[in-house]
Amino acid sequence: MIDPVIASRLQFALTTIVHIIFPVMSMGLAPFIVYFTWKEIRTGEPIYEQLRRFWTRIFAVSFVVGTVTGIVLEFEFGTNFAAFSTTAGELFGGPLAVEGMMAFMLEATFLGVFVFGREKVGDTLYMISAVAVGLGTWLSAVWILIANSWMQTPRGYELVTENGQMVVRLVDPLAAYFNPRFGYMFVHMQNAAVESVALFMAGVAAYYVFRHHVWGYQIEDIDFWETTLKIALVALLITAPLQVLHGDMYGRHVAETQPQKFAAMEAVWETDSYVPEYIIAVPTNLDDITDPRAKELFGIGIPGGASWLASGGDPTAEIRGLNSFETEAPPVAIVFWAFRAMVGLGFWFILLAFWGGYRWYSGELFEDDLLHKALMASSLLGILATELGWIVTEVGRQPWIIQGVMRTSDGVSSGLTGTEATLTLAGFATVYLGLLALYTYVVARIIRSGPPRELSRQKQRPTPETPSVGVSDDD
Repeated sequence: MIDPVIASRLQFALTTIVHIIFPVMSMGLAPFIVYFTWKEIRTGEPIYEQLRRFWTRIFAVSFVVGTVTGIVLEFEFGTNFAAFSTTAGELFGGPLAVEGMMAFMLEATFLGVFVFGREKVGDTLYMISAVAVGLGTWLSAVWILIANSWMQTPRGYELVTENGQMVVRLVDPLAAYFNPRFGYMFVHMQNAAVESVALFMAGVAAYYVFRHHVWGYQIEDIDFWETTLKIALVALLITAPLQVLHGDMYGRHVAETQPQKFAAMEAVWETDSYVPEYIIAVPTNLDDITDPRAKELFGIGIPGGASWLASGGDPTAEIRGLNSFETEAPPVAIVFWAFRAMVGLGFWFILLAFWGGYRWYSGELFEDDLLHKALMASSLLGILATELGWIVTEVGRQPWIIQGVMRTSDGVSSGLTGTEATLTLAGFATVYLGLLALYTYVVARIIRSGPPRELSRQKQRPTPETPSVGVSDDD
């Protein structure tokens, strides 16, 4: 059986990797849905009602599955990480409770109005419901990221002994909740969500545009997919450059507050200056895959780039090496390669955005088959980049569950056996992968069915000359 510490970490990693897909979809779709609703009410154009109804279906499915998979994560703090929950419960439990009582309830309540109430409420209340749903989705991220960012840069607490056990006591809520990491994590995560959804929308729309304009198939409502592609490209043109620029500031902050994580991201083992930033790194042998050391890799790098990133402009700045820390290094190979893959995808998204923008400007957006193929191939890469970012964030913090305060091995439930942990890991893997497969199937069916054909504002209404005949809504 697997060691309970390893099994618990694998279980939490698996459930988080699957769960994060659904919040990314709902958080990323929220601004689009608010925009579609506003345009529908303001202009009355049928295309915006189609866009609103179609993407709301995917939003609602993502919300439901995200709720189911997210609740389980909170239970895992008690079943697998009881020691951590006991130590940090006073600080960690508050944000999670507020997230459920405030953000989730706001989102869930108004989602009912938004999904089922278009023909039952006025335009003002319906617009309010759209904004409330989007706000609730983003507020959920606020409280979750407050809890996680505190684990990265803990502030506003003191360690006290209660009943013979060291626990965290909250002494300054503002310092704890608005710790130095929170702003960086929130901006980076929310922008990543919108960028991921923009890529997904562009990829789906490009498929239908490609079939219609390149292959010559007659696609119903092709204007729906053309509009979707244009809106997605606008969002991508905004979010892709912002993500890279903000990532530069975020990396500098990591170097200042978590130098061991930054050293793992760059595979710097010995303290050195003028450290290059490897844009492309290729292992010279198989050992370098599992134990990368930057100077032993064949790579294309920017001389002094890592030092420049860490210091904010000084290419000769010194970077502290992993061997200088008293605690063991995090799994360097995972952090190093995940960071490079994430950065590489980020620059690819910028290329896609400007490529699409240029083709749109030149009037060839719908005829560029190579662009369509690139967008289709990249439709899920935004979610992959988000997953890689979280891997860098969480694996890079090891061996700490609370940076500098508590080790991950000390946070695992003391009574948990290897057999129990292994069995639950297998069970969770089966259930979560099954939910992911079901979600994929449902979303694929929604996409294949296309935009709604009958528009509520175009339905025939009873008049003196036209008897009422029981009009139904197929939404």
